[in-house]
Amino acid sequence: MQSLIRNMLVKNSKFLHGWGIPSDNFRHKVERLLSFADVEIGGDRPWDIQVHNEDSYARVLAEGSLGLGESYMDGWWDCHRLDELFHRILWAELDTRVKPWAEFSGVLKAKLFNPQKLSRAFQIGQRHYDIGNDLYRCMLDKRLIYSCGYWKNASTLDEAEEAKLDLVCRKLDLQPGMRVLDIGCGWGGTAKFAAERYKVEVVGVTVSKEQVRFGQELCRGLPVEICLQDYRNLRGAFDRILSLGMFEHVGYKNYLAFFGMVNRYLKNGGLFLLHTIGANRSVTRTDPWIERYIFPNSMLPSARQICAAIEGMFVLEDWHNFGTDYDKTLMHWFSNFHDNWDALKENYDGRFYRMWKYYLLSCAGAFRARENQLWQIVLSPKGIPGGYRAPR
Repeated sequence: MQSLIRNMLVKNSKFLHGWGIPSDNFRHKVERLLSFADVEIGGDRPWDIQVHNEDSYARVLAEGSLGLGESYMDGWWDCHRLDELFHRILWAELDTRVKPWAEFSGVLKAKLFNPQKLSRAFQIGQRHYDIGNDLYRCMLDKRLIYSCGYWKNASTLDEAEEAKLDLVCRKLDLQPGMRVLDIGCGWGGTAKFAAERYKVEVVGVTVSKEQVRFGQELCRGLPVEICLQDYRNLRGAFDRILSLGMFEHVGYKNYLAFFGMVNRYLKNGGLFLLHTIGANRSVTRTDPWIERYIFPNSMLPSARQICAAIEGMFVLEDWHNFGTDYDKTLMHWFSNFHDNWDALKENYDGRFYRMWKYYLLSCAGAFRARENQLWQIVLSPKGIPGGYRAPR
């Protein structure tokens, strides 16, 4: 259906004129929308848009977010500062003004089906995390931590990610000899840090084969086990459980099952720390472009959705929002990616560069506009006697 829309509204300009809709009308509508965000077409400011293909306007109006991202990947338009462009677009809430009917099919699909069901659990690993460890080694910090850094007292990406890991360990009050579960353990950097600094035993699970291979080698000789496993197939009992940047792949239909699993495997007196991107509004699916090209089967939770899922199951001990730190983290990731492109382009083409640039910088703009948040939530099964004092 999307290809039909594109053929009708983009590629066949004669058909557009046959409808009595001059191409200039699409441009004028887009210009008017962008004016609310103080963005100009052909302007000379860093966040202004330079259009190379006049069909861009019809494509964006027909397909919304998906058309905007794909037309950028195709080289139909450019912007010197994509991060600032998206900051302005989202701050002005232009995303709520363009709602192509084609996007409603995705919403309906998310409501009727369970995109994050167990049989689809490994798709995100294959399509995102397994695309190449060389990419992530060039982009991320020295520990390959693929989640928001903590910039309170940090000046470099390595310092920010180490500060985040230490903050997590202190919030969990890790003590030597504890058994810790890391749900969505990535390349093993968190498990290695906790085992070395806090002398704990760690079990890490991920749905990425490349992360398992890398993590097992990284943690060799430490009391760390890295497993290729979905969270729904876990067993055992743990003193502490943590999950950093994985909950975005769980899906709202599975929140009760996820927290129920944590509750079952967490020992009495234990703590669970959830580190997740959060949305200001409750949704049932992610942005269509992000869904297709970056994070399939993903969605951002809202505070209401999380609270509804933990009700009667956990005591909410702490809720910490440092979403603006993700803006800075993403800008550092893009800088690393861009600076290392000469080495990476042997394995990735120019369209991938534009796709990845669009991903990192549009997300930075979303956090800058406060459209997205970053939450660290600490939960306990029955409450900490005497109260919980959260480190900052």
